[in-house]
Amino acid sequence: MQDHRKLGRDLELFHSDPLVGAGLPLWLPAGAAARRAVEDYLHALERRAGYQHVYSPPLAKQEMYVRSGHLPHFADDMFPPMALSEHDAFVLRPSLCPHHAAVFAARGRSYRELPLRIGEIGGQYRAERSGVLGGLSRVRAISLNDGHVFCAEDQVHDEVVESLRLMRVAHEALGFSPSSFRLSLRGDGGKYVDDPGMWSAASSVLREALDTANVSYVEAPGEAAFYGPKIDVQVVDHAGRESTLATVQVDHFQPARFDLSYVDAGGARRRPVMVHRSVAGSMERLFAHLIEVHDGAFPAWYAPLQVVVLPVSDACAGGAFLRACRVADLRVEEWHAGSLGARIRQAAARKVPFVAVVGEREAAAGAVSLRPRDASALSGALSGALSGVLPVDAAVAGLRQVCDAP
Repeated sequence: MQDHRKLGRDLELFHSDPLVGAGLPLWLPAGAAARRAVEDYLHALERRAGYQHVYSPPLAKQEMYVRSGHLPHFADDMFPPMALSEHDAFVLRPSLCPHHAAVFAARGRSYRELPLRIGEIGGQYRAERSGVLGGLSRVRAISLNDGHVFCAEDQVHDEVVESLRLMRVAHEALGFSPSSFRLSLRGDGGKYVDDPGMWSAASSVLREALDTANVSYVEAPGEAAFYGPKIDVQVVDHAGRESTLATVQVDHFQPARFDLSYVDAGGARRRPVMVHRSVAGSMERLFAHLIEVHDGAFPAWYAPLQVVVLPVSDACAGGAFLRACRVADLRVEEWHAGSLGARIRQAAARKVPFVAVVGEREAAAGAVSLRPRDASALSGALSGALSGVLPVDAAVAGLRQVCDAP
């Protein structure tokens, strides 16, 4: 396992510019392509699980974060307010939950709508100190795969279990397994909301959900969010350092602070519970982990470049194959510069999943010579269908099959 910062430079996935600022990485075209493929997959996965997706602005009035509890409990990790006038100050948001509470409150809600699942990959900002920043793993501008489920008290357990299921599905598709699960609980001090009953109820339901999901975990007092306990999904980097990637949290605090309510079957107003969950964490920390886990050789479905076409000569340009790949929405390029051997080595260095060589015989026959990066990773049927000299249509059909997101 190599350091994602070196691999990120070598593969031109992301870049840090001192003029932009530390902790504010630029996603280069290759990294952006991989990230978009993963974001599209997560969006589809959540949609199939009943999530509705929203967009919300990355800042809000200071008053919102006073009400949410972030300014009283979390101010040290936030950027300072930006005053536009004597009475108007705005804050870069440290989390998306207050905005999603505002989505819930946009109109009256009935018990028939619950659980209401809201999802977004949105920006949030943390005033991290320079000494802790590093590559994509610790940044100041965070793109979080976030979600909030507003539900009745008797629905919380099932929603936490469902969040754990979604995590398992996504992590398997992305090609990694967490190192451990942690139940992060309240510790001592004024960092935490002072409501022992609330903490006890939320901690109990998380324990029960972990048991139902048959997930082994360790308890970690002092690692909870300021408003409630959480399940943290831990990963380990190339140097053996542990960090939290995904999370599920149970929150009774913010629904009360924002006076959220729904009408129950008897016509009475009830307070929903807010389940915070992130299936894959921030795109930054997720890719820091994925780059290292795969040594930069991503699975074909989210590889930045899925196919490279290498004509043996200018007369053998792979026009028909190139066009067919683009129509099939494959990420494909054609390379001409340098000898064939040099281009094949370049494709290997770029960790491209498939190389398509087009010589005179292939061009005359409407075919390509397809070479997978790792034939052993293909199933038996696909191994034969995606290697050797193949008609263009058959090659594209096989590539489309293996390059589709799960």
